[in-house]
Amino acid sequence: MKLGQWIGLLVLITSVYILWQIRQVLLLVFLAIILATALHRVQQKFCQLGLKRNTALTVTLCLTLTIIVGFFFLVVPPFVRESAQLAELVPEGLDQLQVWFNQLSQALPGSVGDVRLLDRATQQLQPLVGELFNNFFAFFSNTLAILLNLLLVLVLTVMLMVNPTPYRQGFVRLFPAFYRRRIDGILSQSEQALVGWLGGTLINMVVIGSVSGIVLLVLGVRLVLANALLAGVLEAIPNIGPVISLIPPIAIALLDSPWKAIAVLVAYVVIQQLEQYLLVPTVMAKQVDLLPAFGLLSQLIFAIFFGFLGLLLALPLVIVGRVWFYEIVIKDILDHWGAQADSQPDSNLNELPLETKQEEQEKAEGRRQTSA
Repeated sequence: MKLGQWIGLLVLITSVYILWQIRQVLLLVFLAIILATALHRVQQKFCQLGLKRNTALTVTLCLTLTIIVGFFFLVVPPFVRESAQLAELVPEGLDQLQVWFNQLSQALPGSVGDVRLLDRATQQLQPLVGELFNNFFAFFSNTLAILLNLLLVLVLTVMLMVNPTPYRQGFVRLFPAFYRRRIDGILSQSEQALVGWLGGTLINMVVIGSVSGIVLLVLGVRLVLANALLAGVLEAIPNIGPVISLIPPIAIALLDSPWKAIAVLVAYVVIQQLEQYLLVPTVMAKQVDLLPAFGLLSQLIFAIFFGFLGLLLALPLVIVGRVWFYEIVIKDILDHWGAQADSQPDSNLNELPLETKQEEQEKAEGRRQTSA
């Protein structure tokens, strides 16, 4: 390798190392871009209603601030109180589940093997669930860090929303001049995909949280608000979120009656099935389609490398990455690869020198005379 190639490799390794060290900040910036994109669409809706741009911007920011303040003052305090009780009741519910399995094994001697298997699974699940909830609530317990992150996201969101054009133009100018219009079009497609995903996800969160709260209230399960909010928030994490949101209400219901826990399980399964067959096809029609296995693997990978924030933002990152990969790698490179190969012989023939062309023509004329 030449000196220039070694320098390029060193710069690449250094850049990757720096990006890895600031990965959490990059995720927060991406979250701010998602919020700014959504609020920009809201601002455009107000402009379509006849408001001027500055007025629509002011109305959008005031409405967003009102929702945030109302959420923190009306919803967060009771949620925090119920969450503390939830962290205490879930292990008690798992202990009750183990006792219930022991009683079942004594009452049904013919199924001892299966019951003992479930008992061992419960014993292994209990510390895992305890650690999961401790980490989950520890994520929200560091108040100062959370407030600073939220403040950073809000400031970046407002800055991107007030004047997004310079940021977009600056990003487009990083590419060659002949490809900038194409990059601008890909950015528009990414924006449309993000808005479709975010709008559908918000509707799903509200519907699932509300329905789960009503079901838990009818069944008489304690801590309805915390469980309903947990079900709604974790709906933003497909596949994994609904499973996690199922554990707390079942564990709490076990403290009252095993049949109540079974009713909660059946109700949550029915809710998820109705969501998959009714809500998702209707609400998420504009969302970018992803293969279920690919979405699940991406969530696990992002959770391992980036933690809870990576798990939360795994799907929007994959959606945007899918748009860029399809538009650049598939359409602009691979789809034209065969066409370039087919046209290569003709172009090579046209590029031959004049003497070579004459020799080729003479050889062809000689072959025709020989065959005659």
